[in-house]
Amino acid sequence: MSENMKVVEQELVVQQHGEKKEEDEKNETIENEKKNLGGMKTMPFILANEVCDRFVGAGFHSNLITYLTQVLNVPLVKASNTLANFSGISNFTPLIGALVADSFAGRFWTIIVGSIIYEMGLVSITVSAIMPQLRPPPCPTQENCKEASKSQLWVLYICLLLTSIGTGGLRPCVVTFAADQLDMRKSKVESRRWNFYNLFYFCVTMATLTALTVVVYIQDNVNWGWGLGLLTIAMALSVIAFVIGSPFYRKVEPGGSPFVRLTQVIVASVRKRKVVVPADARLLYENKELDTAISCDGRLLHTNHFKCLDRAAVVTDDDMKESHQPNLWRLATVHRIEELKCILRMFPIWVAGILHFASHSHVSSFTIQQARSMDRHLSHSFQIPPASMAIFSVLTVLIGLALYERFFVPFARRFTGHKSGITCLQRMGIGYAINILSTATAALAEIKRKKAAADHNLLDHPASVIPIRVFWLVPQYCLHGVAEVFMNVGHLEFLIEQFPESMRSTGAALNSLASSFGNYLGTFIVTLVHSNTGKERNWLPDRNLNRGRLENFYWLMAGLQVLNFVYYLICASLYTYKPLEELTESCKGTDVELAHDTTTSPTSLHDSKGDGQNGMNNIA
Repeated sequence: MSENMKVVEQELVVQQHGEKKEEDEKNETIENEKKNLGGMKTMPFILANEVCDRFVGAGFHSNLITYLTQVLNVPLVKASNTLANFSGISNFTPLIGALVADSFAGRFWTIIVGSIIYEMGLVSITVSAIMPQLRPPPCPTQENCKEASKSQLWVLYICLLLTSIGTGGLRPCVVTFAADQLDMRKSKVESRRWNFYNLFYFCVTMATLTALTVVVYIQDNVNWGWGLGLLTIAMALSVIAFVIGSPFYRKVEPGGSPFVRLTQVIVASVRKRKVVVPADARLLYENKELDTAISCDGRLLHTNHFKCLDRAAVVTDDDMKESHQPNLWRLATVHRIEELKCILRMFPIWVAGILHFASHSHVSSFTIQQARSMDRHLSHSFQIPPASMAIFSVLTVLIGLALYERFFVPFARRFTGHKSGITCLQRMGIGYAINILSTATAALAEIKRKKAAADHNLLDHPASVIPIRVFWLVPQYCLHGVAEVFMNVGHLEFLIEQFPESMRSTGAALNSLASSFGNYLGTFIVTLVHSNTGKERNWLPDRNLNRGRLENFYWLMAGLQVLNFVYYLICASLYTYKPLEELTESCKGTDVELAHDTTTSPTSLHDSKGDGQNGMNNIA
C-alpha cells in the first residue's frame, strides 16, 4: 500500500513539474512576443495617422479665416478672435485626453476614439459648406456685407467643437505612443544617428506643406465643399492606417491617475509637516515593486529641491496597513515625490511658452489679410492663395530640420561636447530670439505695404490689389520657420522627456495647453488693442486694413516677446534636469527590471549630473 502511495506521489510530482515547465515555456513565449512588439516597424502606421491628422489640421485651420471673412462675411477682428478661441479649446482638450490616456484608457484607445470624433466634425462642416442655406449671400466687394446669422454660426461652432474634442484624443497621444514603440533609454538614444523628435516633426511638416499647397488651392479656386471633403477622406484613411498596425504595437498599460499620485504626495507631506526629514536621503522610503508600472525606463533619484515634500517619504508607525502595504495617503516613495518635483521645476519654463504662442495666435490671420491685398501673381493666369503663403514657413522648417541634423549638430558638438549639439533649453532660447526678429520684420513689411497703398491712392479701397509683390512677406515667414525649428521642436522634446515617464501624454498635452493659453492671451490683447485705439485710426480695423496701424500691434508684440525672453533666460539658468536610475533593459511590455545606478537622464538631453548641475551650462 505504501509503495503504491509513493508511486502516486512520484507521478504527481512529475505531472506538476511538467505543468510548471509548460507554464514557464508559455510565459517565456509570451515575454518573447512582447519583446518583439514595437520598434521601427510600427512607425509607418503611427506616422501615417499623424501625417493625415496634421494634413487635415493644416488644410482646415490655415484657411479658415478666409471661410469666415469671405464666405460667412464675419468681420476680421471677430473672425480672428473666434478662431483663436476655438484654437484655444483645441489646445486645451489634449490635457483632458492625456489624463484619460494616462489614467485608465491607454493611448491606443484614446487615439481611436479621438479620431472618430474628429471625423464626425469634418463630415459636419463639409455638409455645412455644401448647403447654401447655411451661409449668407456672397459679398465680393467686402462693403455693407450681410453677416452670417446666429444659427449659421452655431452650425460652424458645433463643427469646430467636435474637431476640438477629437484633437484632445490625438494631439497628446500620438507622439508619446510612437515614443512607446522605441527604446528611449539614454544608452539607446545616444547610439542612434537621428533624433526621434526631429523625424516626427519633419513628417508632420511635410503633411502641412501638402495641405497648404493642394487643399488651400482647391478651397480658393474650386469650392469649399471639395476642399473640406478631401480632408474628411484623409482623416478616414488615417484611422484605417492606425488600426491596421494594431497587432504590431507595444501598448503600455496606464499606470493609474497621475493626479491622484501627485495629490497623495501633497497630502502625505502636509500630514507630516512637523516630521523631521533625515539628513541621509537613503533613509527615505523606496519601493521598487510598487513603482514598477510607472518607472519602466528607471526610477527617479532623490534631489535636494522642494525638501518640504520629502516629509512624505519619512516612515512613521501609522504609515503601514495591516497587510504591510503602505498607506499612500500617508507615505509616498521617493520616485513619486520626484515626479511632483519634476513638474514644479518645469513649470516656470512652460509658462514662458505661453507668450510665445500668444504672439502668433493672431498674426497668421492678419498676415493672410495682408497677402490678400498684395500682388500674388506668379503668372498671368495663376496667383498664390493667401493662406498658401505659409508654405514658405513650412519649407523653412523642412530644410531647417534637415540642416539641423546634418550640419548644425556636428558643428555645435565640436564646441559643446554635447551629443545633441546643444541642450533643449539652449535650442528653445535660440528660437525665442529668432521669433522676436520675425515679429519685427512683420512690422517693417506692413509699413512697406501701406506706403505702397498710399502712393497709389488705394488706402480707401480695401478690396483693391496694391501693386506690391506679396514676397515682401516671405522674410517674416522664413524667420518664423527657423524659430519653429529651434523653439517648437525643443519645447516638445523638453516637455515629453523631462516630464515623469508615466505622464508623458500629459507632458505632450502641456505643449498644446501652452498654445491654448497663448491663444486666449492673444485674444485678450487683440480685443484690448481693438477697443482702446480709437475709431478713426484703429490699429486693428474690422474691414479696411489699409487704414489701420497693424505695424504698431506687431511692435507691441515684439516688445512683449523681449520681456518674455529675459524671463526665460532667468528660469532656464536655474533649471536642473531630472536624475534617473537607468534600467539595463526596458520593461515596456515586459516584467523585466534589471537596473544599475546612474545619475543621467535616459533622454536625448544627456545633461543631468544629479543634484548639483543646474541649467546654467545649458544657456551659457
